[in-house]
Amino acid sequence: MTRYISIIFLFTVSILLSQAEDGSKLWLRFGQTKASPIHFTGINADKNLFAVKELQKAWKEMYRKQLSFNNSGNQTLVIGATGSKELQSFGLNKNLEQLGEEGYLIKSFDTHGKHQTVIAAKGKAGLLYGVYHLLRLIQTNDLPENLNIVEKPSYAVRILNHWDNLDGSIERGYAGHSIWKWEEMPTKISPRYTEYARANASIGINGSVLNNVNASPNILRKNYLEKVKILAGIFRPFHIKVYLSINFSAPSVIGGLPTADPLNPAVIKWWGDKVNEIYQLIPDFGGFLVKANSEGLPGPQDFGRTHADGANMLADALKPHGGIIMWRAFVYSPDNDDRAKQAYNEFVPLDGKFRDNVIVQVKNGPIDFQPREPFSPLFGGLKLTKIMPEFQITQEYLGQSNHMVYLAPLWKECLDSDTYCQGKGSTVARITDGTLYKRELSAIAGVANIGEDTNWCGHHFAQANWYAFGRLAWNHNLTSEQIAGEWLKMTFNKDTGFVRSASNMMIASREAVVNYMMPLGLHHLFAWEHHYGPEPWCDFPNARPDWLPKYYHQANEDGIGFDRSSHGTNNVEQYCSPLREMFDKTETCPEKYLLWFHHVPWNYKMKDGKTLWDELCYLYDAGVKDVRRSEATWNNLQAYVDKERFEAVKAKLAIQEQDAIWWKDACLLYFQGFSQQPIPPYIEAPVHKLDDLKKIKLNMASHN
Repeated sequence: MTRYISIIFLFTVSILLSQAEDGSKLWLRFGQTKASPIHFTGINADKNLFAVKELQKAWKEMYRKQLSFNNSGNQTLVIGATGSKELQSFGLNKNLEQLGEEGYLIKSFDTHGKHQTVIAAKGKAGLLYGVYHLLRLIQTNDLPENLNIVEKPSYAVRILNHWDNLDGSIERGYAGHSIWKWEEMPTKISPRYTEYARANASIGINGSVLNNVNASPNILRKNYLEKVKILAGIFRPFHIKVYLSINFSAPSVIGGLPTADPLNPAVIKWWGDKVNEIYQLIPDFGGFLVKANSEGLPGPQDFGRTHADGANMLADALKPHGGIIMWRAFVYSPDNDDRAKQAYNEFVPLDGKFRDNVIVQVKNGPIDFQPREPFSPLFGGLKLTKIMPEFQITQEYLGQSNHMVYLAPLWKECLDSDTYCQGKGSTVARITDGTLYKRELSAIAGVANIGEDTNWCGHHFAQANWYAFGRLAWNHNLTSEQIAGEWLKMTFNKDTGFVRSASNMMIASREAVVNYMMPLGLHHLFAWEHHYGPEPWCDFPNARPDWLPKYYHQANEDGIGFDRSSHGTNNVEQYCSPLREMFDKTETCPEKYLLWFHHVPWNYKMKDGKTLWDELCYLYDAGVKDVRRSEATWNNLQAYVDKERFEAVKAKLAIQEQDAIWWKDACLLYFQGFSQQPIPPYIEAPVHKLDDLKKIKLNMASHN
């Protein structure tokens, strides 16, 4: 047991010895990866364009020289925006108009004996994204002789939410302290700010909320706004807007007003003046993210007002400047109603009452970023209100920086879910990208996993989740496999065998963590506060019931699971037909959500013939075996990976295996006390005792 606990506290910073292969370059390893043969003899473009400068910077890293500016060779690269002299002979203006400011095309032309490749866009943002697309094709060895690529983003606003605090700490951050060094600005400007912007722009992210949704009002003070202005200036060439999380009580806390009532004229004026001040400093400021009347934070309900009242007051202040409000729907009260129902109950009555520059931000599931949840019913419930998905890139509930869990399959599961709100084909993706309801403003958010660690994300494979979020935000039709393949080629090695094996390992990793943590729809079995390990027995004095695992698993001698059927809390009623009928019955409910929607007897027969208890045992054991398969796969790939990163990932996988065993033993031994049934002989016997597991108390200050 002592040896096991020591493994929990292991970290591998001592392994990161080499600056050359330390992960700091992310997927932009132009100088470290063997590039494709040069396809271009010269470039015809305005050399002052930022997109051209970015191309030349990467080109020099790959080929040790820049492209010459000439149009005389027979393999010319042409880069230009609508109306530029470089594009005059190609007749592309009508095509570009349809792509908007951020879309682009990359097309081959054979004219007068010359083979020309054109990157064209309506505006400078599209040109930059087109350049990064071409570089990605070169990095991955996927650059064909003839190109005909037309791209425009799925979402208008593709944004990272940083939960970074002004003191440098990060809520749910597992990669060191914040990269924002507020106390150093403006005297010292970290070069990482530019590297951060470049990495985001390379995958199409165009916005950054700089501070925690649990916001300090101080971010709106003039001294901090001056620092925000510095970051906005660094991000601007990369076409990234800055946004701020705000505290709803700011007018009273820093403004000296006796109230923050959103209908009070003095409060309205204060916010209007503050917004004007911000836009004087930052003309392209994006807007505000708001967490209000949630988990103790202030909000409009404190004054008898609604979420719409609060959001609309702020939206009116931002409207003249083109700013938006992202109003989070993560709300739940300490009452007796099912927590999974509460956001729907609060927001659906307000449907259609929000201003047109308000977008309601909804977590992918109705509880809280669990390893698996059904999609939030708000995605089908809000029909007159703009709505955006919020995904968590940082792995708060998925092993944090110790577990390799590729999250694209989780996000695709949500985006591809059919809500049936307008009949078959009403997917979460089509609702949120604006195509179902024909809306121009669309957005998607990811809670960042970025910190000051050399490799940015705490785990080399966690970089893939930052990359995957950006790629899905740009094009939600991409598959998890496509994105994994791109990232592996750009980050590690382009060898076909390596990419195939490593990609399979990544794709399987999400299902593995579901199995060894919470299969069959179980959820929120985590330890108190830090959410790292298992604690299904957790009981904290005077704690709210919905902060404790027992509220969610409902285990007793009769069975296990939360009854959200029509015979229970009737959460199923919040879903559209035919989902509500399907979820309502155990025999038709998908087994991956069975214990989410139903309290099920231990001897209930599953579709494969096992009892529920035996199926739980089998899946927990399968999760452990999946992690071991990942370890074996990684060991077999040693020849394809540099020593530093290979050893770092290997050490993390060893921790993950021990944690998976910990989860399996803790959950099965605890639930066995209710089922009173033996663990099947074909399941690996527990190596721990339940009483010993209950004594584990992690010191997360040293652990993270």
